[in-house]
Amino acid sequence: MSLLAFIARAEPVTVASVASPGNVLTVSLQLDGGTPSYRVERLGDTVVADSRLGFQLRDGRLDRDLTVLGQATRSFDETWEQPWGERRRVRNHYNEVAVQLGERGGAKRRFEVVFRVYDDGLGFRYRFPEQAGMREAIIDDELTEFAIAPDATAWWIPAGEPIHYEYLYQRTPLDQVPLVHTPITLRSRDGLHVAIHEAALVDYAGMWLRRIDGQRLRAQLSPSAEGWKVRRTLPFATPWRTLQISDRAGGLVESDLILNLNEPNALGDVSWVKPSKYLGVWWSMHLDQESWATGPKHAATTAKTKKVIDFAAAHGFRGVLVEGWNPGWDGNWVGNGDAFDFTRPTADFDIEALSAYGAKKGVRLIGHHETGCAVEHYEDQLGAALDLYARLGVDSFKSGYVCDDGQVDRRNPAGGPLWREWHDGQFMARHHLKVVQEAARRHIAVNPHEPIKDTGLRRTYPNWISREGARGMEYNAWGQPPNPPDHEVNLVFTRLLAGPMDYTPGILSLKGRGGQAIPSTLARQLALYVAIYSPIQMAADLPEHYLQHREAFRFIEDVAVDWDDSRVLNGEVGDYVTIVRKDRHSRDWFLGSITDEHGRVLPVSLGFLEPGVRYRAEIYRDGDGADFRRNPFAFVRDTREVTSADALTLVLAPGGGQAIRFTPL
Repeated sequence: MSLLAFIARAEPVTVASVASPGNVLTVSLQLDGGTPSYRVERLGDTVVADSRLGFQLRDGRLDRDLTVLGQATRSFDETWEQPWGERRRVRNHYNEVAVQLGERGGAKRRFEVVFRVYDDGLGFRYRFPEQAGMREAIIDDELTEFAIAPDATAWWIPAGEPIHYEYLYQRTPLDQVPLVHTPITLRSRDGLHVAIHEAALVDYAGMWLRRIDGQRLRAQLSPSAEGWKVRRTLPFATPWRTLQISDRAGGLVESDLILNLNEPNALGDVSWVKPSKYLGVWWSMHLDQESWATGPKHAATTAKTKKVIDFAAAHGFRGVLVEGWNPGWDGNWVGNGDAFDFTRPTADFDIEALSAYGAKKGVRLIGHHETGCAVEHYEDQLGAALDLYARLGVDSFKSGYVCDDGQVDRRNPAGGPLWREWHDGQFMARHHLKVVQEAARRHIAVNPHEPIKDTGLRRTYPNWISREGARGMEYNAWGQPPNPPDHEVNLVFTRLLAGPMDYTPGILSLKGRGGQAIPSTLARQLALYVAIYSPIQMAADLPEHYLQHREAFRFIEDVAVDWDDSRVLNGEVGDYVTIVRKDRHSRDWFLGSITDEHGRVLPVSLGFLEPGVRYRAEIYRDGDGADFRRNPFAFVRDTREVTSADALTLVLAPGGGQAIRFTPL
């Protein structure tokens, strides 16, 4: 028998393994005839069966005929403080093994696989060290796999489709999923929950997942106009490939894995980043009552903005977002952003006077940069545009990248037709980080819409304060269909595992364009402020609608946005969820509970409250007979005294919700 035939018939050999600090998870690395794979077990049960590792490089595959050159292990335990976030203190406790692999012959290329294992999940990444004969890596794709062992149901949105992340989540057996984005959330028949995603996406292409057979998923990197997926000079590391694993759906939400796999704050003192609530010159345009374009319907006028600033000042909102303030909105700007000017306003918008007017009232203008996907046209003006904001005291802005995915403009260095890029390719990963870094130099926070997906980089760059990256509230204005009640529940257990989302809740009119009904009760709109996490929260409806629902609006005025602690009291993916959060700047707790199209009766213990303290519970709930289809405005606000020894029974209407503020007496 030849040596190659012997190797092909040999059993896989475990060459490294590492267990989590509490021995909950164990990860092992095998070589099978020189081909690496990994395996994940949880308390003795296999979660991820043998799954391949490696690359398809431009100069050949890098997943065969490998040998171990060395390995190192370490343990780490720290508690670090978020400058803002779902909780103030985060424990980062893991065991790690780093295994160096190299080719036996030929070019003898080498790389390292690092596994970092926590009790609630793991991350692994590849590192390419400096090495003779290999100055750069041109990656055509990864060969990374995730072979999920137990039969599982999956919640997913498609990848490689025109509207990037803005789809309703599908629920199917895992063995029926197509090409999908991450996070993808799984639940086994036995109730184990797993979410697959990535962390620290820097100068690399975003990872999609393609099912290749059964429940085996393989990484497929977002494309590049130049053919390859990633081109990097050595040394470099890939993003972390992540698995969050929990018996409870809520355990996925409570996990800090994605944040912990990112580098610490690189900006130093970031006290200038201000979590807050804001209003906007925004919803009226989605209703088609006003327009982004100049003319008789133009929304971004000096007079209109002053009125919104006045309302913000009277009701305690720090910011006012104004879209359509700058030239470029006239005509077909979608995917055609070359006419945008980010350094001057339209003739009917006095940005200098409005900035000064807001400052006198304690209200900041929130900037807006819609690029229409003319990304380099935007970068040409970026410095001057941010300098303008810095001079005027505009310390945060929303950006936009409206075009079909795969249609982002990129100049062809040889001239000729534009190249086209994807929203989550390496080109856009570089672009978004450039914007965030340039904004940080001027103490400005960034909130991109139509963004690259969140991978926890807010830890490293805390001015990356939020983003969209999912089907947001505007679909309730004009979407066909609008967002069904299970969509927002799904977001908690899917998209929001990646990081905060600027969902723009609070449409108390419950009406979209032409009177289209929004699938929600009134109380549910309030509960979204707690259930859907963001350090910036918009009161997205028109001011006059808030005055029409003054009692409900009180909760939006009062609810906090920056938290000392967050807990999931109950929940199932796509069905319902109840979350409580403690205000970082007071002793108040806030509760938000939402359900799908089915009504729920949910008992909750108040054991999260401080023992021995009496609290006033201000309860905003669905009224008798409430139903998102037939009676959405049935609403009750009442109060009662409670302690940590008490329990409440939350009665949620179909498509409904409940919000509670707990204040120490």
